[in-house]
Amino acid sequence: MSHLLTGVAPLGGAATDLLLVDGRIAAVGPDAASAAPEGTTVIDAQGLVALPGLVDLHTHLREPGREDAETVESGTRAAALGGYTSVHAMANTSPVADTAGVVEQVWRLGRDAGWVDVHPVGAVSVGLAGTQLAELGAMAGSAAQVRVFSDDGMCVHDPVLMRRALEYVKAFDGVIAQHSQEPRLTRGAQMHEGVVSAEVGLAGWPAVAEEAIIARDVLLAQHVGSRLHVLHLSTAGSVEIVRWAKARGIAVTAEATPHHLLLTDELARSYDPLYKVNPPLRTAEDVEALRAGLADGTIDTVGADHAPHSREDKDCEWAAAAFGMTGLETALGILSTTMVQTGRMSWADLARVMSTAPARIGRIDSGPYAQGRPLAVGEPANVTLVDPSARWTVDPSEQASRSRNTPYGGLDLTGRVVATFLRGRPTVLDGRAVEPSTAGAR
Repeated sequence: MSHLLTGVAPLGGAATDLLLVDGRIAAVGPDAASAAPEGTTVIDAQGLVALPGLVDLHTHLREPGREDAETVESGTRAAALGGYTSVHAMANTSPVADTAGVVEQVWRLGRDAGWVDVHPVGAVSVGLAGTQLAELGAMAGSAAQVRVFSDDGMCVHDPVLMRRALEYVKAFDGVIAQHSQEPRLTRGAQMHEGVVSAEVGLAGWPAVAEEAIIARDVLLAQHVGSRLHVLHLSTAGSVEIVRWAKARGIAVTAEATPHHLLLTDELARSYDPLYKVNPPLRTAEDVEALRAGLADGTIDTVGADHAPHSREDKDCEWAAAAFGMTGLETALGILSTTMVQTGRMSWADLARVMSTAPARIGRIDSGPYAQGRPLAVGEPANVTLVDPSARWTVDPSEQASRSRNTPYGGLDLTGRVVATFLRGRPTVLDGRAVEPSTAGAR
């Protein structure tokens, strides 16, 4: 299988040709056409930007256990449409992904679906209960080769357990991805604690509940010499703590979500549960701090935190509604609109935070199924094509996710995925999903 992309702009640079042959980038430049094998499919990519396939460190696929909200197949189809070639599936399934058997099940479901590479995230604690370490070594040594561990949805609040987890994963170069939320400071909380929460009468969620855990954990990571990844940081104070830790050489990385880069707690005035998320939407000042932190490299990645929920779990009063939003199909458009179109980031910067850095953090940037690699000869042909000038309106009814709990319905965005190639095989062409010709992404 071979494809010639003509007139494409790698990372937004000068237009050139890109040849994909047998899962690899075979040629880049004016000689690519002459090197194309007979029968090569030619794609006119004039005006399009080529990025390395996007990688997400923070996706909830819900299977096993909540297939009413999402399945591995539907969630990874949504990911491909969003420009992703790899996602990390969070462990808060039912049963929890806290054993080698469950993570291998998720990995095989992703392989059989064939839309993207699925890398299961293993739970830190048994049942996400925060009292006993899960089978970290067994999950690392399984067919899924787990390297990222998280109790996302729950905080590893016990400092002793957190220390043990950080020490344990050093043996196989793993990383603990922490959901930073001090539970005693957020009991019953519904939204960001501030002026808006006081005015609308919803229980407040203080910024310090996040910041206190991050501060503790970067010190623990320094103490044991291990790697920490901070999930979905949301406050200006959190950005400052990560910046402080990095300046001292602590092995910490951090992510922000598209919704925390765009939306604010003012939206809670509507009492629409679509805006209920964990951590909560914060203030405009926090949004600005996150954008600045992403632009200057303090924040390493953008994680979609795709959190699908059934209609029953979101179409209800605010207090009873589940936390979470979908995000795989809109993440690139939001980053393009908020950061690239405004001049705060280049397309090369976007590739760094949505592909290169998450692949490196997840330790999937090497080997035969490497992700996040440069668009260079010999590299795996994981490629995303984006129309940087395309303006489009988010329509929840058109999304591939099984759930519809997106907060962006009716929002106009600039920059849209046109095509996605997984090791040279198109999963999306002309903005439409292409059914895998054979089962198995690998």
